[in-house]
Amino acid sequence: MTTSGRGAAVVTGAAGGLGRALAAALHADGWRVLLTDVDAEAVGAVAGPLGGWSRPLDVRDEAACAAVAAEAAGGPGGLGLWVNNAGILVTGPAWKQDAETRQRVIEVNALGAVNGTLAAVAVMREQGHGHVLNVVSLAGLIAAPGETVYAASKHALLAFSLGTLTDLRMAGVRGVHVSCLCPDGIWTPMLHDKLDDPGALASFTGSLLTPERVAARAVRLARRPRPVVSLPRWRGAQVRLLDAFPRLALALTPVVRAAGRAGQRRQSRRVRTDASRPRL
Repeated sequence: MTTSGRGAAVVTGAAGGLGRALAAALHADGWRVLLTDVDAEAVGAVAGPLGGWSRPLDVRDEAACAAVAAEAAGGPGGLGLWVNNAGILVTGPAWKQDAETRQRVIEVNALGAVNGTLAAVAVMREQGHGHVLNVVSLAGLIAAPGETVYAASKHALLAFSLGTLTDLRMAGVRGVHVSCLCPDGIWTPMLHDKLDDPGALASFTGSLLTPERVAARAVRLARRPRPVVSLPRWRGAQVRLLDAFPRLALALTPVVRAAGRAGQRRQSRRVRTDASRPRL
């Protein structure tokens, strides 16, 4: 099934580096984009050149998600796409994080996406069509060292997404789709602040992606839904292999640590030499 550019597309966390790239790419592809973020002022500024349609949204608020979905569905073409992009990254061993921090990561990354998905699916089932695109992470495919609670939240989102897609099919719903995009580390302000963080080593083991590259892949996925897509594809295959052999993954921990630290140093040099600090 190919999704047309007609209708509304909701993007959560649209004031951040990846969120704004997603919104811009979807707008360029012909979607009417409703940008949402917990920061009302910031998302309003981002929305200006993209049609000016924005709403403040805390994805942890189930009723607020439902209200946004209803608003988006009210225009021509209804609600065609909902992108659950809002997320936070906290690094380090779980025992070094306080309970409030752990709860916030789970609530935003997992329960927030659950709220958005269910709000969208309720509208889309009534319409008979629509697509939920969940931005997961490679951390949703493997237990990334140093990002344990973050990875747990993304594993939960992946399982929920695939289970919901199956439930839709079991209920005879064919026109509503759920996809997961699992990108490698993305060069955004979120990672810029982790260049000296040993807990973030896993995010630097590969070549960092630009938000624009991830957004371009998301647009293609919006047009042609697939249950799970990793970016780059070879990294998805790599981490799935390690996930299938946990003893091997554990034995390779020193290799992961060395590769991640090398990646942090490499990116730090780039920042110093070409002022490649990501857009705030």
